[in-house]
Amino acid sequence: MKSIEIKGTVRTDLGKKGTRELRKSNGVPCVLYGVKKDENGPVATHFSVTVDGLRKLVYTPNIYLVNLDIDGTVVTAIMKDIQFHPVTDAILHVDFLQVEENKPIVMEVPVQLEGLAEGVRAGGKLALQIRKLKVKALYNAIPERLVIDVTPLGLGKTIKVGELSYEGLELINAKEAVVCAVKLTRAARGAQAAAGK
Repeated sequence: MKSIEIKGTVRTDLGKKGTRELRKSNGVPCVLYGVKKDENGPVATHFSVTVDGLRKLVYTPNIYLVNLDIDGTVVTAIMKDIQFHPVTDAILHVDFLQVEENKPIVMEVPVQLEGLAEGVRAGGKLALQIRKLKVKALYNAIPERLVIDVTPLGLGKTIKVGELSYEGLELINAKEAVVCAVKLTRAARGAQAAAGK
């Protein structure tokens, strides 16, 4: 997994007014959930990042390990959650989760289909149903993409989560969820009907 550096500044004014002012000045409120815990769960650090500072992390199909530099303190984290404005699509808020080398994390990893499916050769259409799969693993074992070879996939056939396995990773999605399928097109149906006569 690639890494990216993001610089942040600790926030002291956490009220609505402070948040509004921050967004007006091109800042994004963020929270880092740390490794340390108290009676309420992980200790949270409130900080802000510029919109430009988040651009490479957010507007990309890639996943990144984030080296967060908050006022000189650097921690390794992943982006856990992001909220966008429903109309303008502006980034409203980002949650980060601090990671440790020996503690597994859950993260969404993009799916990449490889090969020419048999069903596509026969006139079918390959459809990717799930673009990202949730995996549980140590952060240094998480790949940038989950590659699936679709070459043997015939017409009308599917690949489900339960049929996939990757070394060092546990797939969290439902086993019956369809990741990709070769759908019958009209042309393929016609060819099948003609062959059946």
